[in-house]
Amino acid sequence: MDLNKFEAFILGIIQGLTEFLPISSTGHLYLGRLTFGLQEAGLFLDTMLHIGTLIAVLVVYQKELLYMLRHPFSKLSWILIIGTIPAVVVGFLFEDFFDSISKTGATIGWEFLATGCIMYLADGVKNGYKKLDDLTYADAVVIGSFQAAAIFPALSRSGLTIAAGLFRKLDRETAAYFSFLLSTPAILGGIVLQGKEMIGGTVEAISFSSLAIGTISAAVFGYFAILTMVNFLKKHSLKIFSYYVWALGLLILFLQYSGIM
Repeated sequence: MDLNKFEAFILGIIQGLTEFLPISSTGHLYLGRLTFGLQEAGLFLDTMLHIGTLIAVLVVYQKELLYMLRHPFSKLSWILIIGTIPAVVVGFLFEDFFDSISKTGATIGWEFLATGCIMYLADGVKNGYKKLDDLTYADAVVIGSFQAAAIFPALSRSGLTIAAGLFRKLDRETAAYFSFLLSTPAILGGIVLQGKEMIGGTVEAISFSSLAIGTISAAVFGYFAILTMVNFLKKHSLKIFSYYVWALGLLILFLQYSGIM
């Protein structure tokens, strides 16, 4: 695959920012590939970009993750496991279906619109009071179910899980904080599945320098995206992201139905 260092850097930025900003990383990577004339970003490159965002999560949440490693049967560990189960079940049962949707991009315009609607509704929920220690197993099931729905390419994982947290009366900062913590097993699981697909398959010929640039770019911008979103939601609304994905969704639908895209 002909991928230069600049393209790898930009795709890394897209992955790093949109994995944690509630605007859909998969949808934006699809658009990034179209912009550069790349039919596929390449499974190996996609895996490395996800490794970059995993590094960002591991750095930000090192305290919580180390705690869970030392106390594997703690409440937080079980909350994370229970919250991950819905996505595992849905991904296992409907893997081929979601793969076909992701490759065509036929539904991403509608999915961006749906993401905006869910976030807009959640932003209107008032009086969130729950902190991380207040999370229940029922909260984990609901938030995890929203994460499972985000297997659709342009339904934002972070957007839907933050929204679910607000629906469950988490305060805004905690909703974002738990959303990103919950992304750890989701991203790791995606990397494992992609690694299995690469075994026995054809690995794209991409230079080491391009891979390194993309991975580092995703890690750095992912790190700052996590910190920015957690702080942003303390005082600001999700609606600005709703307006953005609505505009993007309408633009994509216009381009698709007019035959341009």
